Amino acid sequence: MNRIFIVLMLCGILCQSCETKKVEKEEETEFLVSTPLVKDTLITKEYVSQIRAVSHIEVRALERGYLQKIFVDEGQTIHKGQLMFQIKPAMYQAELRKAQAEAEFAQIEYRNTKNLADHKIVAANELAMAKAKLDKARAEVSMAQVHLGFTQIRAPFNGIMDHFQVRLGSLLDEGDLLTTLSDNSEMWVYFNVPEAEYLDYKSNQSGHNMSRVRLQMANNKLFPHAGVVKTIEADFNNETGNIAFRATFPNPDGLLRHGETGNVLMDIPISNALLIPQKATFEVLDKKYVYVVDKSGKLKSREITVAAELPHIYVVKDGLNQSDQILLEGLRLVKENEKIHYKYLKPATVMSQLDLYAE
Repeated sequence: MNRIFIVLMLCGILCQSCETKKVEKEEETEFLVSTPLVKDTLITKEYVSQIRAVSHIEVRALERGYLQKIFVDEGQTIHKGQLMFQIKPAMYQAELRKAQAEAEFAQIEYRNTKNLADHKIVAANELAMAKAKLDKARAEVSMAQVHLGFTQIRAPFNGIMDHFQVRLGSLLDEGDLLTTLSDNSEMWVYFNVPEAEYLDYKSNQSGHNMSRVRLQMANNKLFPHAGVVKTIEADFNNETGNIAFRATFPNPDGLLRHGETGNVLMDIPISNALLIPQKATFEVLDKKYVYVVDKSGKLKSREITVAAELPHIYVVKDGLNQSDQILLEGLRLVKENEKIHYKYLKPATVMSQLDLYAE
């Protein structure tokens, strides 16, 4: 009798233990699900860019001769009108003195002829010829002065010197490259935009200030000043399907230089965007999927198309609607068609636990 009682007690204890483990197992397998959050938001498009100075010119020799002096240095900031190079002017000074002497002779000849013409000794035609000769001599003086002036090469605007292409004493021909000069007070940043995004830009431009852009420099830091899209080229590139935009950035500290690269960041508004946490997705062969919970509580994998990526969040283009319940976590613990016990969380609650960048 005692043995029967003991056996019954052991069975009761075992059953109670099994029920406890069953309850614990059910608690452990309760999953969290939610629905996509529909909200107006901003996405950031990134475009590879080329940075150019607003003025970037080649400085070339205007006359032939030896490079006599260099008054500036590579990388130096220079001002408009500052003397940069001097070509040996001896020959052009001689030409100027010759032209001045001929002009003085023509001036004397003109005065003598005019004196004779006033006394009716010579005809008026001779006076006119003397005047024409004087004008020609004066023109030659002006021409010689211009050529002499070309031996001094001055900065046409404020800018930064590039490296020298010649050295002191070099024999220069007319048109030889001396250096380049960049005005970096403002920078033009060029980037290519696909046709579809160009159309979105033009259609949304009136409703949102999309003309303002940011610049991510090569060191992945943001340039401290915002830029403005001021110019769009007239034609699309038929090979790439892109069109070139040009944004103007102020450069008061001279941080940007001609020839740099970077990425232009443009914020684009999306109305009624469908947002889900990135952690609710998984990949198979480079395609993204989520687990959708049907009415019977079973899981069905569904492929989605991502329109844009935000920190911790995907903007879904296709594959989901606002009422679909998706599995939030434990994706590796479940399988297709498995029935689960779950708890529903409101999408706003889910997103509040993420770093949400939306408006």
